[in-house]
Amino acid sequence: MLKNLTIIFTFVVALGSISKAEPISSLKSAIHEINADVVFMRHALAPGFGDPANFELQDCNTQRNLDQNGREQAELIGEALKRSDIHFSEILSSEWCRCKETASLLKIGEWKTFSGLNSFFQNYADEEKTLENLRRKLSGLEDGVTLMITHQVVIQAVTGSSTRSGELVVFNSATKAFKNVVLN
Repeated sequence: MLKNLTIIFTFVVALGSISKAEPISSLKSAIHEINADVVFMRHALAPGFGDPANFELQDCNTQRNLDQNGREQAELIGEALKRSDIHFSEILSSEWCRCKETASLLKIGEWKTFSGLNSFFQNYADEEKTLENLRRKLSGLEDGVTLMITHQVVIQAVTGSSTRSGELVVFNSATKAFKNVVLN
């Protein structure tokens, strides 16, 4: 019990100090308020900074990955998303292992990888090509709301918003309006 409280406390502290952020209970209203067609999510907690010098996309052992707190954070976010009654038309993940594991642990539906969400922070992915793939995807979205699990650098490039691990940013791809949404 004490371990669970410590994890929840750590999770709340990690997310609680973001300005202009709204609680998950208002995710649906934030989506409606700006007519969002995308919810960006930064992957769950993965300690460290960047990826190791021996990074290989197909080898999770060469990447910065979720720790136990990050796995529990992803599960809690997934439970909150289920309670919010938001149904995503599509769920996409960066090809990085920490994003794919976040997508799996959310347990909110089928998902697939999309290279337009990959991190170009350390030039392991080409920034121009990545953002062009993402722009193409954003311009051709079908009806509904797409969940995109990605990295801080991608979210900031598209929205201008800095995000913490597990934070959500609702986004209207036509007007470029956005709102940050976090758990309480």
